[in-house]
Amino acid sequence: MSFITVNGTTLYYELRGAGPSLLFISGAVGDAGQWTEVADALADEYTVLTYDRRANSRSPRPAGWSTTTIDEQADDAAALVTALGLGPVAGCGNSMGAMILANLVIRHPEVVRGAVFHEPPYLAVTSAPEAAAKALEDVIATGMAEGGPRVAVERFQRWVAGDDAYEAFDPAFRDRLLGDGEVLFGVELTSALNYQPTEQQLAAVRIPCAVTAGAESRDPAADGHWLAECSAWLAGQLGVPLVETPGGHVPHLTHAPAYGELLRPMLTPSGK
Repeated sequence: MSFITVNGTTLYYELRGAGPSLLFISGAVGDAGQWTEVADALADEYTVLTYDRRANSRSPRPAGWSTTTIDEQADDAAALVTALGLGPVAGCGNSMGAMILANLVIRHPEVVRGAVFHEPPYLAVTSAPEAAAKALEDVIATGMAEGGPRVAVERFQRWVAGDDAYEAFDPAFRDRLLGDGEVLFGVELTSALNYQPTEQQLAAVRIPCAVTAGAESRDPAADGHWLAECSAWLAGQLGVPLVETPGGHVPHLTHAPAYGELLRPMLTPSGK
C-alpha cells in the first residue's frame, strides 16, 4: 500500500504498468478500486495512477477538515501527479471526478496532456434541473431514513450501477464505499453540485479532450438522461463530438472491458 502527503493531506494511491501516464479520478465515494478492472487492462500499455480522494476509503481524513471545494480536489490531483513525477498525464474522470478533472485542466493545464470526461453532473445545464436534483435527493433521503450514510451510499450505488453490479462488488471494496458516506453526504456533495466551469474557461482549454455518455443515459426515457444532457453541454462547450459508451453512468464498474478498450485510443499520446 502506498501513501504520499501532498497539498496538506495524505493520499492512498496505486501505480501499475509502464508507458505514458494516465490518471483516473473517481466521483462520489472516491475510491481507487472503482477503476481496478480498467486500470489492470490498460497497464499493458500505460503507467496508470489511481487514488482514494482525500478522506475517502484508505486516505485519512485531515484533522479539522470539514469542507471542501472542487478547486481543493483538483489541487490534490495536481500535487499527486507532480510529486510522483508523472506529468503531463492523460486524465479520465467520472461524475464528480469529471468535474475535478475539468477544474484540473482549467487551473493546472501543465500537468494534463489530454482529458476524457464522463457525465459530469452539472445540474444547472439540464432541461429539468429541479427534477434531476429531486431524483438524486430522494435516493439519498430514502437511504438515510433506512440506515444513515452507509445505507444511503448503498442506495446511491444501486441507483447508478444497478443491483447486479453492486452485488458483484468485491466485499472489501464495497465495505470501503459504504464507509465513505459521511464524507460524501456531509462534506463533498453540496459543493460539487454547485460547481460549474464558465463558458469562457472551457473555451480557453487547449489540450485534446473527449466527452462521453452512456448509451443507457442517452435514452430520453432513462432516469439518468439528465447526465447525458450534462455531457452534451460540455461537449458543445469544448467543440468535440459526444462519444457513446456502453452502460450508463458508471461504465468502468458495469462494462469495464469494453469501456477500457474504448478509452485506449482516446488516451494515447498524439504521434504514438
